[in-house]
Amino acid sequence: MNTRAWLEKLVSFDTTSRNSNLALIETVRDALAAQGLQPELFYAPQGGKANLFATLPAADGGTQGGIVLSGHTDVVPVDGQAWSSDPFVLTERDGWLYGRGAADMKGYIATALALVPEWLALPRAKPIHLALSYDEEVGCVGAPVMLAQLKQRGLQAEGCVVGEPTGMQVVVAHKGINLFRCRVHGKAAHSSLTPRGCNAIEYAARLICRIRDIADQYKANGPYDPFYDVPFTTLTTNQISGGIAVNTIPEQCEFAYEFRNLPGLSPASIQAQVEQYVHDELLPRMRQDWAEARIDIETGAAAPALEASEQAAITQLVRALTADGATRKVAYGTEAGLFQAVGIPTVVCGPGHIEQAHKPDEFIDIAQLGACENFLRKLGRSLA
Repeated sequence: MNTRAWLEKLVSFDTTSRNSNLALIETVRDALAAQGLQPELFYAPQGGKANLFATLPAADGGTQGGIVLSGHTDVVPVDGQAWSSDPFVLTERDGWLYGRGAADMKGYIATALALVPEWLALPRAKPIHLALSYDEEVGCVGAPVMLAQLKQRGLQAEGCVVGEPTGMQVVVAHKGINLFRCRVHGKAAHSSLTPRGCNAIEYAARLICRIRDIADQYKANGPYDPFYDVPFTTLTTNQISGGIAVNTIPEQCEFAYEFRNLPGLSPASIQAQVEQYVHDELLPRMRQDWAEARIDIETGAAAPALEASEQAAITQLVRALTADGATRKVAYGTEAGLFQAVGIPTVVCGPGHIEQAHKPDEFIDIAQLGACENFLRKLGRSLA
């Protein structure tokens, strides 16, 4: 199948992160197996989802070295969005292809899959690896399962290109993302007897304000990196729930917060500031109301920051193939930092634009797919 046919097939699978991605993964597996490859699936611990890793060996059969092409198969929900066409049916209008995941990032995956027969026909000296993951959109949950297995088996690769939508421009760095869920446990009481309770919402509010204070300190004092559109580390609380009635002191309050750190700034050092406030100031004050009060903070998904080396061969190769020497860094996270963390130098470069992702009527310009085809075709030839 060509790129468009593959994209039509991939978009037709509703791989919203809450759903299984196995139908898509198994379709890709079977298509690659039919071409003589041996794709391997790495399943989620709870089942129902899988990563796929496939190697196109070098002409001499070698499977070490070479370049990894990485993409995630899950997409964000369409719930409540007003689409002009079925989000899971690829639809062309005015040179644009509409569909959930068309830009983020099934367009890149489709392009790579379409070029497999061409790559197999090349007398390549080095292999090409395809890495498709699950649950990137909910915190890069799936890729670590695959990378842990590949590292254990001694996979060596010279570089990786994560095909997130960058307009086929080179991105050499992005922030890390770290998610946390906090549960504040107080004591219920009738609101007319306020001193007999311990108000979980009020103490949660104090912690949320402290998190905002930490965020304001980074905004005011840095460190800064002017290549980012938001040039400092950010923290924010994005969900909260608590209480059962307007006349009951709330026993519990739960909220979720995140921070996005610049490369080089330790996530542990940021979280330590939150934990210190909890243990040194907030909990002692809570326990004056009720001795058994507690605060539990659960670490959620995390993806490390990326800071690619300009001297790395993959950076120089992708820059040469795209004729792009500009320095670009982005605030959103990708799986690139995960590949770099296991010793595979990585850059981000893919078709479409992040501004077109996640919203209703997500689309990708057909010309962007053509540019991606040209790039990946040249990349394959560079390995010959």
